[in-house]
Amino acid sequence: SSESGRSGRPRGLPRAGGDSEGARCGRTLRSNLPPPTTHPHSDFAASQFCAKDLNPSPKYHWYGTLTRAAEVIAFVEHQLDANLRAEREGRHKYPVCIWGVHGVGKTEIVRQIAERRGWPLVSIAPAQFEEMGDLLGMPAIEGQRTVFRAPEWVPNEEGPGILLLDDVNRADDRILRGLMQLLQDHRLVSWSLPPGWQILLTANPDGGDYSVTPLDDAMLTRMLHISLEFNLEDWVLWAESAGVDPRGIAFLIDYPEIIDGRRCTPRTLVQFFDSIRPLRDLQTEEPLILLLGESTIGREATAAFLSFVRRGAAGLPGPRVLLDTDDFEREVREPMKQQALQRPPRVDLLALTARRLVTHLERQSAPLEKRQLDNLRAFLTLDCLPADLRLETARRLARLQVPALEKLLAEPTLAEVLLGGG
Repeated sequence: SSESGRSGRPRGLPRAGGDSEGARCGRTLRSNLPPPTTHPHSDFAASQFCAKDLNPSPKYHWYGTLTRAAEVIAFVEHQLDANLRAEREGRHKYPVCIWGVHGVGKTEIVRQIAERRGWPLVSIAPAQFEEMGDLLGMPAIEGQRTVFRAPEWVPNEEGPGILLLDDVNRADDRILRGLMQLLQDHRLVSWSLPPGWQILLTANPDGGDYSVTPLDDAMLTRMLHISLEFNLEDWVLWAESAGVDPRGIAFLIDYPEIIDGRRCTPRTLVQFFDSIRPLRDLQTEEPLILLLGESTIGREATAAFLSFVRRGAAGLPGPRVLLDTDDFEREVREPMKQQALQRPPRVDLLALTARRLVTHLERQSAPLEKRQLDNLRAFLTLDCLPADLRLETARRLARLQVPALEKLLAEPTLAEVLLGGG
């Protein structure tokens, strides 16, 4: 199957159709579950991970810089502001096209930018346009002239706002040619986008196995380009803020290479994690997890997740667990120590845990409770934290300018540990 990848079916899974008596007789689903496997990724640099098939491949044609989500967001935000200034000064506005493989988060980035700015977002899929009338609108008579009425998807209120042309190069060539004036002038025939509206686009790369229409130079030069690649650290920080199931976050930190760019993508993983959220005890729900996994992320990734569940691997503690636990030794110290004792030590995962903690505290509006401050003090004095990571984490916490954190960091005992480690 396509989700099995180049290596064929996962080890331990029955062949399609089953060749055992139990399979032929329709035994219980549990008989088809993959057996536990040894996790092979203890020395994998997770925070630097980029999935080999999800990310740059020689067969794809990329436009602009190929980079992580944080830089894509910064680039788009900059251009939106530049376009606002240009419009006020009577100069030209430039659309931005975000390139990337399916499921990597292109559309989600645009939605987040619009939400953060409080701007309305209108999203259309030009691939759905069957006729030029879907793009241009319907003709009408005004006096002695024929004009085109703007179609329903065209915003009619003044901006700022974002018009997203999603998966633009899946439209046929005729529609793409019709879009050229819109990209150049923010208008088509008789109608214009209201003041303040800007155009963003997303596209899948051509040159590979996507069913897309190549864009010619005349169209490419009407916009700015940047390409998005998956980055584990960016995804984890986003998932924390989006409320993704912490067990799913821990799984992907432990198995970052499971993303194959076909069935198992960041998008399908979130679908899977959302579907298992209601399941309190994953170890008692393996048959259902198998069904849910194979319906979203494919068989191989599901086998890895079940192996993760059987190992009882909650992974490193998330920031909520780290701050709120009443058993710091079991839920924080021991998992952190295990990663530090790996050969080589998983300093990348320790750093990611610290980065998640700082980001969580940056977004937390409620005052820190005594237990949370106690746990934070215990975290900063963990023996397994490298000295430079301990000091850098303290510096980031200080930059948050939260009085309770400033008081904690000024404690003589903690200050001695920090300075002594520096």
